[in-house]
Amino acid sequence: MNLPYLRQTPDGTELRLLIQPKASRSKLVGVQGDALKLALTAPPVDGAANKACGVFLAKLVGVPKGSVQLVAGATSRHKRFLLEGVRLDHVVRILTAEGLDFTAGSH
Repeated sequence: MNLPYLRQTPDGTELRLLIQPKASRSKLVGVQGDALKLALTAPPVDGAANKACGVFLAKLVGVPKGSVQLVAGATSRHKRFLLEGVRLDHVVRILTAEGLDFTAGSH
């Protein structure tokens, strides 16, 4: 299975995200290009969307907020987050359980 938005690293799993700020509710939308699209209620000001994204991901995969690190894209809609200590197969199971089609081009 080729999932360009997920990558196993020595420290955990890295996710490539496209953020849609100021949405009506926070949720995974699907795949857009080579990124998972994540709608967030937070606005893109003063790091609010970055913080909300970290909280959302921590809750989604069941890890402490401190285990979710922004790797790249602090001021961009395109971001990379590291889920420290989380294996790729665990993330794939969670995404599958979300009931969305996470194959490329689904949205």
